[in-house]
Amino acid sequence: MENQSNPSINLKKFLQLIDVKSIPKSLVALVLGLSLISTVAGLILPLFTRDLVDVMTVKALNYSTILLLLAAFVIQAVAGGFSTYFLAYLGEKVVAGVRKRLWKKILLLPVSYFDQNRSGESISRINNDTAVIKELISTQLVSIFSGMVSLVGSLVILFYLDWSMTLVMLTAVPIIFLIMRPIGRQMRNISLRLQNETATFTGLITQVISEIRLVKAYVAEPVETKHGEEGIQHLFRTGLKTARLMAILQPLMSFVMMFMLVVIIGYGGYRVASGGLSACDLVAFILYLFQIIFPITMLTQFFTSLQKAMGATERIVEILDHEEEDTEAKGQKVNPSLPIHFEQVHFAYPNSDVVLNHVSFTIQPGKVTAIVGPSGSGKTTIFSLLERFYQPSGGEIRLGDTPLPEIGLREWRSCIGYVSQESPLLAGTIRDNICYAMDREVTDEELEEAAKLAYADEFIKKLPDGFDTQVGERGIMLSGGQRQRIAIARAILHDPKILMLDEATSALDSTSEKVVQEALQNLMQGRTTLVIAHRLSTVVDSDQILVLEKGVLTGMGTHEELLGSHPLYRKLVEQQFKNDKAADEPSTIDK
Repeated sequence: MENQSNPSINLKKFLQLIDVKSIPKSLVALVLGLSLISTVAGLILPLFTRDLVDVMTVKALNYSTILLLLAAFVIQAVAGGFSTYFLAYLGEKVVAGVRKRLWKKILLLPVSYFDQNRSGESISRINNDTAVIKELISTQLVSIFSGMVSLVGSLVILFYLDWSMTLVMLTAVPIIFLIMRPIGRQMRNISLRLQNETATFTGLITQVISEIRLVKAYVAEPVETKHGEEGIQHLFRTGLKTARLMAILQPLMSFVMMFMLVVIIGYGGYRVASGGLSACDLVAFILYLFQIIFPITMLTQFFTSLQKAMGATERIVEILDHEEEDTEAKGQKVNPSLPIHFEQVHFAYPNSDVVLNHVSFTIQPGKVTAIVGPSGSGKTTIFSLLERFYQPSGGEIRLGDTPLPEIGLREWRSCIGYVSQESPLLAGTIRDNICYAMDREVTDEELEEAAKLAYADEFIKKLPDGFDTQVGERGIMLSGGQRQRIAIARAILHDPKILMLDEATSALDSTSEKVVQEALQNLMQGRTTLVIAHRLSTVVDSDQILVLEKGVLTGMGTHEELLGSHPLYRKLVEQQFKNDKAADEPSTIDK
């Protein structure tokens, strides 16, 4: 569907996006000044050429005219070179500012945004869409300024040389306008579609490359090849539409220009033959005609680039206008000695069934609260609500008597340590990952102590580069147990007041689980702790166990209390006992 946005509104958005007010005025003045000097020197050249032709016809070579002509050439070249460089600098500076704003905005977007948008699409906005804007500023913006100066100046001189020939030439202007207007509208719509297709394709390849082991494990190369080729074909078809428009626009413009040139030369030749115009004036007129053709060509290119930039601007502005998390807002201080209350908390994801249905419970400070239940019962959603990744659809979460939204978001999250089943690591060294997001310099002693408490020091010391060992993308060069222990060391170093453990040992073998469990015991000491675990053996000693079933809290108490009173909990324990017993029995192959 074609975009029918108001062009003036889009231009206003574009000017707001590049933040015109923040652009150094002195730099703009310098670029415009150099461009003006270069243009004026270019306007003088035909006059000097006319004088040169005139003196050569009478066989009297005027060296001063030649020197002035050479000086004009040099001034035009030097001023043009400097203006091109400073213009490129200006474009890079403006786009760097846009990219910084966009990157900062993306980091402040709520988790719900990333639920609905592929990460690759956001990457495309930062890289590809901003590159379109840079091309407009660096290549076209001041070029069109100098082109307009050249156009106006050339027209003034042409009227001075011969007004009748100039009027003949200007008959082409309405034709050019009629050609450019409809094609420009089409170009903008196609450009917007091309940016969307590029973002979608970037999202696809980012997802596939990041999960390349899954692709290879399931021999899914043919499937992903097909998906990639479909994306490439969409880009190809959209690119062809742009090419078709350019194939119409450029020949038409060339035809109009050449037709105008032929008419002027023919009419000028007639004027020279009839004595109404001198030969040197005709030479100057033709040179000025070229000085008009070039700006009109630049105007066509500028118009095309502007339409592309308008399409890119719309997509970028959509992100910049999206509601963001206010991490800088100050609120009441966090008091970790207060209990956390869930009161009739209700939650559902957009266009989804209810995940939590009027859940109420209290997390006591310094105690361990475990959450158990079948998959899909809402356990991880409780963690997401506590992290304030989402807001409850109904009910309230409070720290003591203070609702969580009244507490500064940054202060609140700074009090929470989160260790998940995946234990995400970033590409870099073990040191980088343990010290991740620390707002101060971490000493070697602190680093080693955190690793020791996390039972990670032994395997780290055995690595060739120790703490400076590269972990690979998402920590792929380490085992699951090693990644878990690094994640625990990170949490120990941050010293959180509230600890959340989401299936922290479920993916580990029995040996790794024992080591990680001991590390978790060190981490849990003296902290308010919430634990999600399928292996009930890890939660039997919890101070409080919550049982969730399809988003409803159906049980609350200690292990012994629930074992005697809650059928689902008793069933889960019995099932766990059977699984553990089966795992301990030797297989028939071993016998």
